[in-house]
Amino acid sequence: MILARVVGTVVSTRKDRGLLGLKLLLAREVDAAFQATGSLVVAADAVGAGSDEIVLVASGSSARMTDVSRERPVDAVIVGIVDSVEIAGRDVYLKHTGVAG
Repeated sequence: MILARVVGTVVSTRKDRGLLGLKLLLAREVDAAFQATGSLVVAADAVGAGSDEIVLVASGSSARMTDVSRERPVDAVIVGIVDSVEIAGRDVYLKHTGVAG
């Protein structure tokens, strides 16, 4: 899994029927300082994530193991919305305040 920030949505009116009903979000991997580092990924949303949230993204075969994505042609799925991150006993991210510093 990777940590990523939701940066947008993807709308596709013509698609494989296996994608029908899925909310597709655009996410970018973040580093330990929650700065964008990775490339963009289109991920199916299994948890109701929203814009600018820090999320957990599963990819590859693991992406097809959620109730939302099972038996669907997806390669990445948002499987969690991050509430907090702690490193070495120190909060470095709290959802309600943003990056704690």
